Amino acid sequence: MFLGVDLGTSSVKAVLIDEAGETRAESAAPLEVSRPEPSWSEQNPDDWVGAAEAAVTGLPSNMRAAVKGVGLSGQMHGATLLGPDDRPLRPAILWNDGRSTAECAELEAAEPRLREITGNKAMPGFTAPKLLWVREHEPEIFAKTARILLPKDYLRLAWTGEAATDASDASGTLWLDVGARAWSDAALAASGLTQEQMPTVHEGTELCATLSAAAADRLGLPQVPVAAGAGDQAAGAVGAGVVDPGEASLALGTSGVLFVVSKGFKPNPEEATHAFCHAVPERWHQMAVILSAASAVDWAARLTGYGSPAEAYAAAEVVGSSGGALFLPYLTGERTPHDFAAPAGAFFGLSASTDRATLAHAALEGVAFALADGADALRRAGGTFDSATVIGGGARSYYWGRILAGALNLPLTYREGAETGPAHGAARLARIAVTGESVDAVCGPAPIRSVIEPNPGLVELYQTRLSRWRALFNQTKDLFVEGSAP
Repeated sequence: MFLGVDLGTSSVKAVLIDEAGETRAESAAPLEVSRPEPSWSEQNPDDWVGAAEAAVTGLPSNMRAAVKGVGLSGQMHGATLLGPDDRPLRPAILWNDGRSTAECAELEAAEPRLREITGNKAMPGFTAPKLLWVREHEPEIFAKTARILLPKDYLRLAWTGEAATDASDASGTLWLDVGARAWSDAALAASGLTQEQMPTVHEGTELCATLSAAAADRLGLPQVPVAAGAGDQAAGAVGAGVVDPGEASLALGTSGVLFVVSKGFKPNPEEATHAFCHAVPERWHQMAVILSAASAVDWAARLTGYGSPAEAYAAAEVVGSSGGALFLPYLTGERTPHDFAAPAGAFFGLSASTDRATLAHAALEGVAFALADGADALRRAGGTFDSATVIGGGARSYYWGRILAGALNLPLTYREGAETGPAHGAARLARIAVTGESVDAVCGPAPIRSVIEPNPGLVELYQTRLSRWRALFNQTKDLFVEGSAP
């Protein structure tokens, strides 16, 4: 057995796969996000450990006893600041925290080659600007910071005592030379940091630690090795078998991510696409990221009084695309292609006959249109893809898949186990690290459950609606910026 643990934003998932690659058991434990100020997003790192241990111990004990290796995946970009005793100095600042907008410009001014080195534009979601914010607003915390870890790597530290990370997750810090797959002294210096404060960087398929006796006892596992693992998007791609150049995945979770594998390093920072290392050696990937995807639909479902997102999906399917209401899903700002930190969610084009089902449908379309914007930006960066595998919680809705396929004009493939992609990918990385098998031998695609081809009628309809939707954002975006004209 191989164990994959995915530290998400709203839950921790644990998956066991056997030597044949089949999922044998899965478990989850919830997490909550703290928002003490507008645009802030934080979590207590020790809550991650508690939830992860609850998820793992929720798996069958006899299967846990047969585990040969552990792989870790997790939400990216989170700034976990530790003191000399490796204890957290403050709550972790998460990927969807928007407080450090001003620090992004400061960071790029401090190192004019930052985009060249990292392949990415400085945006509030990345880790480095968060450290500049701490340096400015919490100088006593910054002065005590002996180590900085990403969320999943705090789990590794708690369970093994080792401070390590992988190249895919480290790519999202703005401290990694992504082409060289190593920390950049120049990028670190722009944040007032040194390599001594960083974990060691490994490929996702490498072993880098071993469970301590105490952690193994708490988890009900043998004292087995731990692979470096991956950031959640790269791990999800590995779980879906998206590892070769030209292959793509579409992740529909809290955020929405269109992920395209490339053989080389292909940045396009001007349009806020991400160019990161993949979790497997000698491969990179490009990403278009929107900050609110399934979470925006969940929000709309709650707002309109549906008992669950599934009820909202069903109601939306009944009403269909009326061609009326439009929805901007930018509830926590946006990344690709706008790099817009201010919350800018909106419904538009309502009438006296607009009902909650119409609003639910508009939410599904709005996320699809935002992803279509990202797909265009990826293609302008040299990304080549002609289909995508859908992963994440949003993969449960085929009706949303039809909307997405029409808006993106892209065939979408649904595979077995798509909902637990990152945890499954982390388990696959553990298997490669322990057995020495090849990436190709372990990371094949899962069996196909369904393929949704773009409906020509929807493609034509959405070309018109997407044009109106883009005009809506371009004409209103300045209204959402604090201090702008009313």
